[in-house]
Amino acid sequence: QVQLVESGGGLVQAGGSLRLSCAASGRTFSRYAMGWFRQAPGKEREFVAGIGWIGGSTYFADSVKGRFTISRDNAKNTVYLQMNSLKPEDTAVYYCAADVSGRVSSRANEYDYWGQGTQVTVSS
Repeated sequence: QVQLVESGGGLVQAGGSLRLSCAASGRTFSRYAMGWFRQAPGKEREFVAGIGWIGGSTYFADSVKGRFTISRDNAKNTVYLQMNSLKPEDTAVYYCAADVSGRVSSRANEYDYWGQGTQVTVSS
């Protein structure tokens, strides 16, 4: 069983930055692919970014390319989402997820474990 705990959400003005963290339990964290998803009210959960188990391969939704970066620290069992140049349309609950297969996917149903989510609100 893997537990994921997100932190770092909050209220920020448009153009600002936030860094989300996701701390994972388990001794095999380094083998998991990790993803960040978000869900705005009335919308489906959507893929934001993902990072492979080795850490060298990263993937981003077109809507966040050039603004968000994803990284991981396997020694700390933590994955990060650095969000810059935030826009009001980035407002959502952000979730991290783990895929034990190690393969990054943009499909939410490919992931095995989920955190409880952290709210990000970007004011205009």
